[in-house]
Amino acid sequence: MFSIQRSAHGTLQRGAVERGAPWRQLAAATVPASASACLQQHQQHYHRQQQQQYREMGSWPKVRPRRLRVITCDITGTLLSFKGSLEEHYLGSAQKIGIQLYPNVPIGKAFNKAYREMCTRYPCFGGNVLPAKEWWKLTVLRSFELANITLTTEQQEAVFSRIYSRFGSLGAYEKFEDTLPFLHWVGRLNVRCGVLSNADERYGDSILPMLGVTHDELHFQLFSKDLGFEKPDPRCFAAVIKEGERMNHDREDPLLPGHCLHIGNDYTKDFEGARRAGMHAILLDRYDEEELAQEWKRRGALVFKDLMDVVLWLGQSGCKFG
Repeated sequence: MFSIQRSAHGTLQRGAVERGAPWRQLAAATVPASASACLQQHQQHYHRQQQQQYREMGSWPKVRPRRLRVITCDITGTLLSFKGSLEEHYLGSAQKIGIQLYPNVPIGKAFNKAYREMCTRYPCFGGNVLPAKEWWKLTVLRSFELANITLTTEQQEAVFSRIYSRFGSLGAYEKFEDTLPFLHWVGRLNVRCGVLSNADERYGDSILPMLGVTHDELHFQLFSKDLGFEKPDPRCFAAVIKEGERMNHDREDPLLPGHCLHIGNDYTKDFEGARRAGMHAILLDRYDEEELAQEWKRRGALVFKDLMDVVLWLGQSGCKFG
C-alpha cells in the first residue's frame, strides 16, 4: 500500500566521502605548499561536479519525522478535486446565454495563457491591489478574448456571472473520500491541521465549508491572496510556524520546522518549498500520473496515492504526535 524509497542522495554522498578521503591523503603527502591554491581549485571543481550529480540523481534524502505537531495541506489535488472540465464550465456557460461558438474552441489553452498573464500582472490573485473576484473576471474575459470569441459588454457580465457562480458551487468541486477521515484522525492525535494553498480566500469562506470541511477540521487557513506571496516562497512556510506557535500554549516547548508536515501535489511548490524550510513533506499522486510520480520519487520525494497511505506511513513511523 505504501513504499519507502532508499535515498539516492544518501548513497552518493557516502560514496563521495569515501572517494574523497584518498584524494585528500594523497594531496597532503605529495603536493608542495606552493601548489596548494591550485589543488584547492581542483578540489572545489571536483565537489561542484559531485553536487551536480546529487541534484540530477535526487537531492532529498528520506527523513522520517520524530515528532509531529502541525500538518498542512494544499487544497485542489490534495483535499478537493475539480469536477468536470474547464471547457464544459466555460463554454457551457457561454452557450447558455446564447453565444455562438465555432468548433473546437481552444478555451483551455487560452485560459492557461490568460492565467499566466494575470499572475504576472497581479500576483497572488490581486494581492492587496485587486479583489479576487475582479482578478477572476479579468482572467475569464481574457480567456475568451484569446480564444477569439467576441463578447458584448452585456455578454461579458452574463458569462462571467455564470462561471464565477459555477466555481463557487458543488457543480465544480468535490472532496476526496479520505479527506474528512484523515482530518478527523489528525485531530484525535492532538495535531494542529491547516491549509497552505496558492489560492484566494473564497476556498475558506465558502468552498471548503460547502463541502463539510470547516474550522473544526482545519484549525487555520493560509492563502497566498492574504499572505501576499506564494509557495515555494519560504515566507509561506514561515507563516505556518508563526500560526502554529500562536496556538502553542507551552512557551517552554517551541514549535520547530521539523515538527511540521506539508502534504501537496506539486514537487516545486509543495515538496521542495517545505523541505527547504526545514519541514517534512509528502506528495500525493491522486490521478495515477505514474511517470510524473516516478520522477518525483527519483528526485527524493515521498509519494503516496492517497491520505490513507499517509496514515499508514505515519502510524508505522514511530514518531510522537502533539
